[in-house]
Amino acid sequence: MTTAALDALLAAALAPHRRTTTAAITAAVSAAVASVLLLGLSGWFITGSAVAGAGGVLAVQAFNYLLPSAAIRALAIIRTVARYAERLASHRAALLSMATLRTGLFGRIIGSRSPAALAMGAGGTAALLVQDIDTLEDLIVRRPALPVALAAGLLALGFAMAAGWLVVLLLALLLSAVPLIAWRFGSRLLDVPARRLQAATALLKQDFVDYANAAPEIRAYELSDRVAAILECHALEIDAAHHDLARGEAALTTMLAVASGAAVALVVALSTASLPWTILVALAAGAAVEATAAQVRSLSRASLVAASKDRLATLLVPPAVGGQALTGQKISLPDGEARRVLAPGDRLVIVGPSGSGKTRLLEGLAGLRPDEPLGLCIDGQPVDALGIEQLRAVFALSPQNAQMIAGTLADNLRLARPGVTSADMWNALGVACLDDDIRAMPAQLDSWVGDGGARLSGGQRKRLSLARALLAERPWLLLDEPSEGLDAATEARLAHQLDRWLSTTATGLVIVSHRPALWALAPLRLDLQHPRKTGG
Repeated sequence: MTTAALDALLAAALAPHRRTTTAAITAAVSAAVASVLLLGLSGWFITGSAVAGAGGVLAVQAFNYLLPSAAIRALAIIRTVARYAERLASHRAALLSMATLRTGLFGRIIGSRSPAALAMGAGGTAALLVQDIDTLEDLIVRRPALPVALAAGLLALGFAMAAGWLVVLLLALLLSAVPLIAWRFGSRLLDVPARRLQAATALLKQDFVDYANAAPEIRAYELSDRVAAILECHALEIDAAHHDLARGEAALTTMLAVASGAAVALVVALSTASLPWTILVALAAGAAVEATAAQVRSLSRASLVAASKDRLATLLVPPAVGGQALTGQKISLPDGEARRVLAPGDRLVIVGPSGSGKTRLLEGLAGLRPDEPLGLCIDGQPVDALGIEQLRAVFALSPQNAQMIAGTLADNLRLARPGVTSADMWNALGVACLDDDIRAMPAQLDSWVGDGGARLSGGQRKRLSLARALLAERPWLLLDEPSEGLDAATEARLAHQLDRWLSTTATGLVIVSHRPALWALAPLRLDLQHPRKTGG
């Protein structure tokens, strides 16, 4: 997958902040010009003062030191203010743009049917949406680097005209060669360790979050030492990548220092101007080379940015866009050698041994398994050719491993659809047999569920997920082991409440369950006998 989709998202995020970015570039160029003028004028002033002092009292009295000293102070103030303005504007544009990019990227991940996006855990998502997008800030923060280098270089070449055309020609060649050489050798030195650093850091974050979620099990089974050893391996890889990256950056910094010294030496050796002007041109040339430092140093960040863009681009698989709108919502699915067709309002229970593909089939209907060659069709259209938005309009899924956002019970229920009221929530919780549990909580619907629903029991999370699916008000309800973790009495009450709700709303049902108590909900039955590689 190319980065074209990511570039489009990034361009859209940057568009509202073009003026701020332009202001940052203008301030950065102003600071660079002031720096070159300040260094050159300071050298001229010091050298001129020394020459005047050596010329005697009359020469000292004739030397005008007021205007140069005032200009030096003014340039110092301009440089300070311009640098502050550049930092303020560039970081403002970067932070606001990255916030927009995170929102857009998260929306694309949610709407994606990419296997990489669907398989991503909390740690991987955190690494991408935090670490990799933070790296992309360099695309904005370092955007003034090229205009700064050009402005400083042109100003130095303008001063160099006073030292002779040979100096101008050789200085122009040097200023052109520095970024080209740095780019050629910098990519060789920095690209591999930068990518290693990004990959190892992302893997460490991903494993750390995943292991933190499994902390009780790790302690219970005395796996702390093994987990610590795994994390230490990731940390050692990060240290090694940092070391190699630092060596490459040191080589570039050394090259920059040598180039700056060469520029000064070149001017001093070949200048035909007076000594004060020679010093002015020499220091301006050195400052111009140093002005390319931001561009040269950005090479290491460019490698990190490229690695981050490649990682983010893997999630941006464009969702399928179906042709015709779904109307009757008839489901067609394989049943041995034949096909089973479900009309709206039908109820089907899927049974079979573990590994037979029950969950995979259910997730295939919901559009979460684009790689499943089951031949599932809705209204005669293959599921894998339909857009994710079309499928969401048809199916409400309560998965086997229900995920909760870190918020209140009401926050999690409001995810079902816009405009959900408290009365709607209590009705859905009643059908899911969770209303009594919620009423017993001090904050009731405003009770905090914790990260991933950690403050709820497994059975409560399942029933909260079921209530959320009911609130979605879709034509079909997809349930995967909805009574798992429930006692027999609660399971029987859930089956009764759900049967009455389905009859009242004429909602279709496809349910996966190992529990015979729920089989009575569905007169139609699909038995999957042959285990698949994954799912079910």
